[in-house]
Amino acid sequence: MILSRYERMIARRYLLPGKGEGFIFLVAGISLAAVMLGVAALIIVMSVMNGFRAELFDKIVGLNGHAVVQGYGGRLPDWRAVLKEAKATPGVTSATPLIDQPLLGSFDGRVEAVLVRGMTVNDIRTNSTLKAKVLAGNFDDLVPNGSKIAIGSRLAENLGVQLGDSLTIINPAGRSTPFGTVPRQVAYQVAVIFEVGVYDYDKAFVVMPMEDAQTLLMLGDVVGMIEVETVDADQVGAILQPLAGKVAGRAVVTDWRQMNASLFEALAVERVAMFVVLSIIVLVAVFNILSSLIMLVRAKTRDIAILRTMGASRVGLVKIFMTVGVTIGSLGMAAGMVLGFTFLFFRQSVVNGIQFVTGQNLWDPSIRFLTELPAKPDPVEIVTICLMALIFSFLATLYPAFKAANTDPVQVLRYE
Repeated sequence: MILSRYERMIARRYLLPGKGEGFIFLVAGISLAAVMLGVAALIIVMSVMNGFRAELFDKIVGLNGHAVVQGYGGRLPDWRAVLKEAKATPGVTSATPLIDQPLLGSFDGRVEAVLVRGMTVNDIRTNSTLKAKVLAGNFDDLVPNGSKIAIGSRLAENLGVQLGDSLTIINPAGRSTPFGTVPRQVAYQVAVIFEVGVYDYDKAFVVMPMEDAQTLLMLGDVVGMIEVETVDADQVGAILQPLAGKVAGRAVVTDWRQMNASLFEALAVERVAMFVVLSIIVLVAVFNILSSLIMLVRAKTRDIAILRTMGASRVGLVKIFMTVGVTIGSLGMAAGMVLGFTFLFFRQSVVNGIQFVTGQNLWDPSIRFLTELPAKPDPVEIVTICLMALIFSFLATLYPAFKAANTDPVQVLRYE
């Protein structure tokens, strides 16, 4: 929208408070602040929701792969043949054997439920999710039949275990005796304490070389599943369809969507719901722009009549008041982006500060899954939010602008 010199001058004067127009300027300022808060709220919430999903996806897929080929009864006797078939499947980037078994861990009289995970030594040492945050120890110390394990930070905290302590793993399916089954108890030295960042994993994970897990569970040369990664996590179903047909009757292929369907579906629904609800804030702010422009038109009725008698066109008046409204919306949008990105940058400090002031734990990892508040701004979503704010602001200017353009100078100046 191109404005002439006098149109720009008048629009600039109408944006600034004139004599006796402090209230109109106050309403315009409130409108700008409301747009700013609405845009900031949308950017913050959508970025946090995206970050939450991305963080959970990275952690879950980083530990479980894009899919698993799981044997019936939790056992895959011919795992070497299945592993060969998985690696030969087009689109599969890696496949590795895995043992995953819930057991019990005991230390100094305390007992906790644990999830024993047996992995190849190479997979343990190269897994980026496990190595992301090592609190103590070194994964290079884990060797086959070395009786050393790595445990999650929350599990270490709950049991009071420190680096070098001996943690006893209890397998209820022990050896049979004339008096019944005696649980199998094996002591392992804690060589690594790590933090994945997902509460459920950190409170239960016990990672050990696969050979040690096979000995503990008395599996022999048997694993529980094959972990598979593909070139595209979103197309994992189509990529692994040929493999599913080959292992039918021996194992079941389960991808990351099926393993965590309820969680990711709930996040998707909540994401849409939050966007719709917070968009209403921007809409309310736009109504403030509408009301401030209506008051401005009423206050400037005499000025408008004079401009009309001096030759100002209806189109020119429409452009003037549209410029005023869109400028308020644009400034609010820009301020909202600055506020939103500032909050996202200091998000964890803000949460910690609120927790310190209120004395409440706002981010309990046992409820929120993750140990820290995540964020992942999406450029497409941010552009959409900004365009939505601008379009709403533009629509709010139409009625006041055309109302001003249709002002009859004869009727206004008759009694002047």
